[in-house]
Amino acid sequence: MSCRLESSRAQRLLVLLEELNLKYEVKTYKRNKDGLAPESLKNIHPLGKSPAVEIELPGQTPFALAESGAIFEYLCKHFGEHLIPAGGADGEKGIESEEFMRNQYFMHYAEGSLMSLLAIAAPIMRMITSKIDDAFLNPNFATHFEFLEGQLKTSPHGGFYLCGKDVTEADFLMMFPIQIGKSWAAWTPVKFPKLCGYLNLMEGRESYKAAERKVIEIEGSFKPVF
Repeated sequence: MSCRLESSRAQRLLVLLEELNLKYEVKTYKRNKDGLAPESLKNIHPLGKSPAVEIELPGQTPFALAESGAIFEYLCKHFGEHLIPAGGADGEKGIESEEFMRNQYFMHYAEGSLMSLLAIAAPIMRMITSKIDDAFLNPNFATHFEFLEGQLKTSPHGGFYLCGKDVTEADFLMMFPIQIGKSWAAWTPVKFPKLCGYLNLMEGRESYKAAERKVIEIEGSFKPVF
């Protein structure tokens, strides 16, 4: 089962579930009038946070997982090893492939440095003033998205994904904050051609389209929201 909060970044979890071709059910929890998650979500996980998944496997007691990074790592380790780049040669301690190291980094960066910026920016975007925008948001957005543009330009083996030629678990985790950043910072293909091409590539995947249809069926619309 995939449990999700309406209008949340849990949407990207559905994209991963579709990519892995896993059977799942969606239970959407409506936000309270104050915009916060309802108390009933604590029935799935004590913190009452979304996304959260309840996993049922044959012969095993159902268990819950929370935190996007932990959920993605579990699902890919057990059902999507092809989304995890190969590491270094056996017996060579500390030596890993560039693809592997990039994947590890972006799995943490997505929910760390980049998501922290979005968390700070979210309330500002709701009461935006040009002075705040110029003084804080624009320079910080520029720093992160120039970095990501550079990472795509130097993708291993001339790949179009963040970690190389093949899509990885990190790409599915990174897609959401990049989408949000694009909508808030209003950057264009002229300034960030690699990032725009990357988003087009990810949004063109069948798994993304299937998740989009699922969310539209449930909520009536599909758009990345914070």
